[in-house]
Amino acid sequence: MEAFDTLFNKRDYKAAERFWSPNYIQHSAHVPPGRHGLFNLIKNAPPSLRYEHHVILADKEFVIVHGRFSGLGRPRSWIAADIVRIADGVLAEHWDVLQDEATREESQSGAPMFGTTFPV
Repeated sequence: MEAFDTLFNKRDYKAAERFWSPNYIQHSAHVPPGRHGLFNLIKNAPPSLRYEHHVILADKEFVIVHGRFSGLGRPRSWIAADIVRIADGVLAEHWDVLQDEATREESQSGAPMFGTTFPV
């Protein structure tokens, strides 16, 4: 979580380098390749960008983080399942599943997609 907070919320790119492998492999359709692709994407994102995590699951070298990206300049926040592979203590590879956050009116289940409350 410190890696995500350092990059997405603090935007401390120098400190973030210690969390991402120089050979980082990016599988996301929304992010250019490599560590530099990810960092440049965040450098060009609106200053309002925020990341929050909710649930974290880990199995051996794989970690799945359920989170919310808000302040992207999009009509809706993105709810994400970020899957990362950790090698030699750093983030080495990434996949994601992204979905627009549903409102209370849109939720078939009546439950929010993230946390315990619906977005305002």
